[in-house]
Amino acid sequence: MSRQPVIELREFGDAFRRDPHPVYAKLREQGPVHRVRFAGADSGQLVWLVVGYEEARAALADPRLAKDTARIGSPMLDEEKIGKYLLVADPPQHTRLRSLVTRAFTMRRVERLRPRIQRITDDLLDEMLPRGRADLIEALAYPLPLTVISELLGVPDLDRAEFRRISTEVVAPTDADTEYDAIVRLARYLADLIEDKRCAGPTDDLLSDLIRTTAEDGDRLSSRELSGMAYLLLIAGHETTVNLIGNGVHALLTHPDQLAALRADMSLLDGAVEEMLRYEGPVETATFRYAAEPLEIAGTAIEQGQSVMIGLTAADRDGGRYAEPDRFDIRRDARGHLAFGHGIHYCLGATLARLEGRIAVGTLLERAPGLALDGSPGEWLPGMLIRGMRSLPVRW
Repeated sequence: MSRQPVIELREFGDAFRRDPHPVYAKLREQGPVHRVRFAGADSGQLVWLVVGYEEARAALADPRLAKDTARIGSPMLDEEKIGKYLLVADPPQHTRLRSLVTRAFTMRRVERLRPRIQRITDDLLDEMLPRGRADLIEALAYPLPLTVISELLGVPDLDRAEFRRISTEVVAPTDADTEYDAIVRLARYLADLIEDKRCAGPTDDLLSDLIRTTAEDGDRLSSRELSGMAYLLLIAGHETTVNLIGNGVHALLTHPDQLAALRADMSLLDGAVEEMLRYEGPVETATFRYAAEPLEIAGTAIEQGQSVMIGLTAADRDGGRYAEPDRFDIRRDARGHLAFGHGIHYCLGATLARLEGRIAVGTLLERAPGLALDGSPGEWLPGMLIRGMRSLPVRW
């Protein structure tokens, strides 16, 4: 058994939710791996937390850290109710699932979305800008990626307010009961959606393509696997981008020198988006991994079956990887950041998220030259999975 003292993350209270970076910095000073009691809807759970960059990068690609909870006999609620998906699968099952989805979700398909993403962004800003002030999350950061992923998947028009409530509860649950209700409702919706698409016949959308996709050996996704894939693409396909845009614009508006530099030279936009991802990425910690066998991370013994959380936010502020890591600098070479993960579970939608982020931020700055904060941001989301604000009031 490890003799490391247990660090009670709950004791840091709301200050940890608002700004976890000072806590992660103190932990990194003491070492790259710590035994912590989880802060979130499942508070009370003991996990290993990796906060160093090199250790996090290595752990993300370590096959001894399983994602498939069947290997430790404890399936996750969303997998149980919805179906197997990439984030809860290991090779060879993960290899098979990813191969099937990448046949349909190609780089070419993402690039073809560029004009449509621009059109959606312009339409949202046409509606927003005459008002003079708005909640940027509600007006742009949320509806843009939700519209894009819904159209890509071929999902009928959603009740945005209702879907936002369900989706946010899934990724940042306030308690176990509301999380359970949200997952059950989403599972029912996805099952009905897939059945409707099977009955409707071929259409030109990603979900229909996934239903039809067949490997050379005749392999296809089962109904449960289709449901799991739709769940992953629909939730992860918009939640990360919402917070990439929200956190990124917030970083710019709270660093006026960097905002001025970007306005003066928009060729810096691609690098600015990478720095946004490094500085305040949309995913605070990667989804749970489990020790499939006894192992060591940076000399710390992890017992078989124990849970491991890899701190993406913490790793990307490691001074051993990035000089002056707490400084937001759009000219920094932020390549190698872990905002989208690393290894075989690297985010499937990273290219789409970057494209949406660049178009949204670039168009917003071009069309709202007087953009500024209009009060304090809303509260930061609970839990340690998603890093984002509930609201971001701005004016122009």
